[in-house]
Amino acid sequence: MNRIDKTFKNLKAQDKKAFIPYIMAGDPSLEKTGEIVLMFEKCGADIVELGVPFTDPLADGPTIQRAAERALKNKATLKKVISLVKDLRQKTKIPLVLMTYYNPVFKYGEERFIADAKDAGVDGVIVPDLPPDEAGGFVKLSKKAGLAAIFLLAPTSTDERIKKVASASTGFIYYVSVTGITGAQLLLDGSIEKSIDSIRKITDKPVAVGFGVSTPDEAASVAGLADGVIVGSAIVKKASEGLNREFSDFVLRLREAIK
Repeated sequence: MNRIDKTFKNLKAQDKKAFIPYIMAGDPSLEKTGEIVLMFEKCGADIVELGVPFTDPLADGPTIQRAAERALKNKATLKKVISLVKDLRQKTKIPLVLMTYYNPVFKYGEERFIADAKDAGVDGVIVPDLPPDEAGGFVKLSKKAGLAAIFLLAPTSTDERIKKVASASTGFIYYVSVTGITGAQLLLDGSIEKSIDSIRKITDKPVAVGFGVSTPDEAASVAGLADGVIVGSAIVKKASEGLNREFSDFVLRLREAIK
């Protein structure tokens, strides 16, 4: 049982939901990213998702794309993000999840990537362009290392797809609330509840909802349906406006809403 599993187990025992903020590593710098992670923890985050910048982020909207571009200009790489996690492990035990695309992992080498990530203190990995159908080796290596391999489901996922993702995923299942890119508008029309009900008929693994959660009110609504709430674009946008009191206050409001 790694830190992600322990976190969801403890939250469930307290009838609480996970707050999972996302930030792009390297924007505005790797040093500042480390400070943001520690601020997230201080504000009550349960798990932190660290984006790894990539030149072709197909799942990301304009806000996160621009953050990735800034991070790449700052020379942020997968290797440097892993090194950042290793440094953070001297200061925090909060579960850390990397969200990266497969190209950097392939270039790094799957086996070496998983070994280095685990050694640094990474708890889980999300690779949105690596479907479970093509991830047999990745899943096997991750399980052996005790690293959570987190896969995605969407509003269009069939029962067959849910079974496949539920079987492959460890840590939690990432439910993409909209059929689009990050930052798209959230629709609280009952469709999320219906989809999560379908997932829960098949698996008891935790389900965290991301894509489109932008406000504390939306976070509160999603927390009533899922085991965790992922907030990305709204946090990245606030961070780009300044790492100040207003930014930390926004994170605190999200935390309070998810409680």
